[in-house]
Amino acid sequence: MGFDEEERPFFASAAKGTEGALRDELRELRIPRVKADRGGVHFGGDGYDAMRVCFESRIAVRVLWRRGRFYAESGDELYEKVRDIDLSDVLEPNQTLSVAANVKNGQLTHTGFVAQRTKDALVDAQRVRYDARSNVSRENPDVRVVVHIVKDEAELFLDVSGEALHRRGYRTDAREAPIKETLAASMLRLCGWDRERPLVDPMCGSGTIAIEAALWARNIAPGLLGRTYGFQRWASYDDSAKLSLNQIRDKARAKIKPEGPVIVALDTDQVAVDIARKMARNAGVMIQIEAADVRDFGGSEPPGHIVTNPPYGVRIARGEGFEEMLADTFGELSGHRVSVICQDRNLEQAMKRPPAQEHALWNGDLECRLYSWDVP
Repeated sequence: MGFDEEERPFFASAAKGTEGALRDELRELRIPRVKADRGGVHFGGDGYDAMRVCFESRIAVRVLWRRGRFYAESGDELYEKVRDIDLSDVLEPNQTLSVAANVKNGQLTHTGFVAQRTKDALVDAQRVRYDARSNVSRENPDVRVVVHIVKDEAELFLDVSGEALHRRGYRTDAREAPIKETLAASMLRLCGWDRERPLVDPMCGSGTIAIEAALWARNIAPGLLGRTYGFQRWASYDDSAKLSLNQIRDKARAKIKPEGPVIVALDTDQVAVDIARKMARNAGVMIQIEAADVRDFGGSEPPGHIVTNPPYGVRIARGEGFEEMLADTFGELSGHRVSVICQDRNLEQAMKRPPAQEHALWNGDLECRLYSWDVP
């Protein structure tokens, strides 16, 4: 697909706090020259590696390919530098495009202005080359361009993934405040689940954590769920690229395990239970999903791993004494590991024992903590 061989031309973005989990995941996938950074992970390789990350990563949110790096202190300088970047291998006049921008601590301060000047430079370069230009499509573009400017240093990226990678394709319904698939996958890795012990989510909502656990345990790559990617709409997506993607798909299918551990999802809301069952069918995984109150949960046999995303903070209202009730319930689960994502420290205090592990994570714009306790 014409990717360059710069040392680390790609960047896989991730939710804040999950960069280390993504780094470890990409290393396990044998992606070359992986380096964690704020907001994601840089990596090397070529187009095949970028496609593999899109197809196989459970934690990456987007995959970006850097096509230019330069200094820009004014709109005119930005325009001239972008015009010098040749994107004709991926973007032709009959294709639509969109441009998004992020700016920080530089002379250029307005994201809309940066996006507009970048778009102008790209289409003006097309007019010179083709005597025609691409139209803008903000909702469903063929080619997504992203510009980052920090302290006047600009980087222009192509979005390899297209639609955000947390959209696996199995979620067609959801209850209020669902957790994103990528964050659920990050939690499972960070909390130390070994993919062998039974896993239970006793407040499952739409079932995302349990479904991601089942997919990971059986090594079912997210790409096997049927979604498409941004690079498939590029001008460079030729027969050779299609063959590469088919090879990635075939190798991923060969890695699937026929069985996984027992995974259970519980919720008091029957509507949520029905949605979770539908989502599990969409994902093609077997999960025990039942209507039950967390207070009635007595644990698994053998003792397993509890991973859950209870209602907290501004997400959903809950009654008084909620954390104390959870602490009493979890404290009775002898031999289990309990991992919970929380916005505050109330559950930590209610548990009356220090957590074995603690990670800072962001659920959207909410700063949270992922706690893990080993119940004696």
